[in-house]
Amino acid sequence: MPEPTIPNATADGVPAPAVADGSVPTVVLVGHGMVGQRFLESLAARGLTPAAGRARVVVLCEEPRPAYDRVRLTSYFAGRSPGELSLVEPGFMEKHGFELYVGDPAGSVDREARTVTARSGAVFPYDTLVLATGSYPFVPPVPGKDSRGCFVYRTIEDLLAIEEYAKGAETGAVVGGGLLGLEAAGALKGLGLRTHVVEFAPRLMPVQVDEGGGAALLRTIEGMGLTVHTGVGTREVTAGADGAVNGMALSDGSSLATDLVVFSAGVRPRDQLARDCGLVVGERGGIAVDAECRTSDPAVFAIGECALASDGRVYGLVAPGYEMAETVAEVLGGGAAGFTGADMSAKLKLLGVDVASFGDAHGAAEGALDVVYADSRSGVYKKLVIGADGTLLGGVLVGDAESYGTLRPMTGSVLPVAPEQLVLPAGAGGPVALGPSALPDDAVVCSCHNVTKGAICEHTTLPEVKKCTRAGTGCGSCVKVIGQLLPQSQDTGLCGCFPYSRSELYEIVRTLGTTSFTALLDSHGREEARGGNGCEVCKPAIGSVIASLAPTVGASGYVLDGEQAALQDTNDHFLANLQRNGSYSVVPRIPGGEITPDKLIVIGEVARDFGLYTKITGGQRIDLFGARVDQLPLIWARLVNAGFESGHAYGKSLRTVKSCVGQTWCRYGVQDSVRMAIDLELRYRGLRAPHKLKSAVSGCARECAEARGKDFGIIATAQGWNLYVGGNGGATPRHADLLAQDLSDAELVRLIDRFLMFYIRTADRLERTSAWLERIDGGLEHVRDVVVHDALGLCEELERLMADHVTGYRDEWAETINDPERLRRFVTFVNAPDVPDPSVRFVPERDQIKPDLELLAGPVLAVRTLEGTVS
Repeated sequence: MPEPTIPNATADGVPAPAVADGSVPTVVLVGHGMVGQRFLESLAARGLTPAAGRARVVVLCEEPRPAYDRVRLTSYFAGRSPGELSLVEPGFMEKHGFELYVGDPAGSVDREARTVTARSGAVFPYDTLVLATGSYPFVPPVPGKDSRGCFVYRTIEDLLAIEEYAKGAETGAVVGGGLLGLEAAGALKGLGLRTHVVEFAPRLMPVQVDEGGGAALLRTIEGMGLTVHTGVGTREVTAGADGAVNGMALSDGSSLATDLVVFSAGVRPRDQLARDCGLVVGERGGIAVDAECRTSDPAVFAIGECALASDGRVYGLVAPGYEMAETVAEVLGGGAAGFTGADMSAKLKLLGVDVASFGDAHGAAEGALDVVYADSRSGVYKKLVIGADGTLLGGVLVGDAESYGTLRPMTGSVLPVAPEQLVLPAGAGGPVALGPSALPDDAVVCSCHNVTKGAICEHTTLPEVKKCTRAGTGCGSCVKVIGQLLPQSQDTGLCGCFPYSRSELYEIVRTLGTTSFTALLDSHGREEARGGNGCEVCKPAIGSVIASLAPTVGASGYVLDGEQAALQDTNDHFLANLQRNGSYSVVPRIPGGEITPDKLIVIGEVARDFGLYTKITGGQRIDLFGARVDQLPLIWARLVNAGFESGHAYGKSLRTVKSCVGQTWCRYGVQDSVRMAIDLELRYRGLRAPHKLKSAVSGCARECAEARGKDFGIIATAQGWNLYVGGNGGATPRHADLLAQDLSDAELVRLIDRFLMFYIRTADRLERTSAWLERIDGGLEHVRDVVVHDALGLCEELERLMADHVTGYRDEWAETINDPERLRRFVTFVNAPDVPDPSVRFVPERDQIKPDLELLAGPVLAVRTLEGTVS
């Protein structure tokens, strides 16, 4: 028998006889997709695992990798790796004792012998069989469908194949204008192909949206440069003499030239395994199950897209599949549970367009009335379906789905306000924000995991809600409503000295032109704090605000001038990073990681002459460690004379903009990433922010500069640049999100200017862009509305503030060494300025130095034990 595999391994081995030892029941799960993994998690939550001694659990997985997030499949083209899409936490299988066989699907089922034979020939006995085989893409039976260059859009392997083939293509066509079809179209466009969408129905997304919503979606998508053909089908895929796709013939007699075709015309239940072993299946497919998800054989269950539920429907969304998985796990544990149907509501983002539908979206109920608002200019369409008694029956939202999180849970109840107020824009009788208080406790807020408002309100923080209920961990559309349901702090003040938040204090400083912390505290501080000195929270925070606005409000740009010096953090006091033994590090700026041999020699000479430890950093710079305070100006002078300047490694400001070598040297590069990285680093150097800022520029989608782990990262495309924001490494890593794509150089710089100044303007103290993006109301979409679409009318001002920074920038090292008065602070002892700190000592290690740790630890003291001996 093949050995069970851990994630990313493969299965091989010799089949074993189908003999169960009878000690514990054996559960065989066929299929390890999203629903299959949820079933395993449900077993684990109930203790029905091999590790608990309750069962043997065997998992047969067809794909070469364990379960991954198929809902976010398209994010692969935005830079997310297959590993990052995985739904299996490291060690999950081993912890619970599940036997996972990847790349080894079930080939047949013998219900009489109760065995499953895998493709490898291995035979597994079972007491309970759970089929989670999912669905397969439907490919219309048209001539040429098997030509080279034809693909489906279902698995990571499909995406890898499309990505590779697209390198030699210029035009692509997608057959199908539904959810997956539009995602596939977005992927082709992102790969640089001219893209067509062919949809047989008279509108896009015919299942989810009505005619009006489809029209709004069509206008928006065509405005993005895609060509859409609705009301026509594919008659034939044509190919050249080499067998490769070269065009399509459509049912209306027209044709289009294309190099690549993606079929995304719907899915069908994968029920062949059930058919072959004699289980009852539906007339139109799907394994027939009862309310417990049990098939016609009591020992066999079916869950997810392969199942025909007891209400006669095959559910293609993941949330109903999760409910089925929970149902079967509960039944196997001896409990009572049932699945009789599910909410088919969905909120999606297709090609950057919000699309949502819920309840009776098409108004099929007798006597239903539509309340509609449509704005073709902005691509917004909103429709609420209302019953005769005022009950909200459903709705469609295109272009603006902000209210989905509140409206969907209210489906089936009478709205507390007139429905037109919920669809009209501001100034035209709406909108009215219902807020979480309008939801009853039994309203389902998270449809992915069937979590009610009442269950959410039992917790106090979003991480707690996610951990305990899983709400917010699915599609994410409910996160904003969850945040509104949780307890809100009444005092949003920065600290005990100020009743205002950091962002509010930023606006006060900017508007009033305040350049003094004392003046700000006396005029806007809490009554009891006025006339005082502030605290360790507000002093550096206000110091950073004044520094970031210095050119605009007329403050000194040098952070150690006058009162500003007393506001700075430890590192800023000496414009260098304090190390553990009281010495400092010196980090010169090396824009984009590019450096000449002459400058490398200077760094080596400085390190040698001052006896410094040298190390190349992950930010493509060279750190010099071990400098005493009194040595700092001398070191800076040597570096400044050679053309270096401060790298601001000590400040809450821009650190580095990493880069790969780009198209200048790399055969895969499509843009000059080094030039762009240098330009950006020189533009934003010295920019003071709520927290440090890191950036990177990659010259192609291979992402060698790791741009998606940065606060703002840039990845080159054949058409320009993609801009990602909100990334973070460190203890809580987060991949950056795509803000805009295919930007020119000028567009890229303009959007980064706006993004950084909006972040500086609105973030809390010590809040990285990653945390800010998740906290700020509306998240990424709100930030995109502000900095890309200028929804708040702030962009001109944000650009002006950045221009002030660029114009007003001065190197702090050069400013220091050229001013005798400023040099006076760089001494260890004020009363003995020529005496070095005797506690700063070093010992040799690997031909360099390191801090004298024995000196730091102090003398070793004898310890007397109870027996009177000394140890």
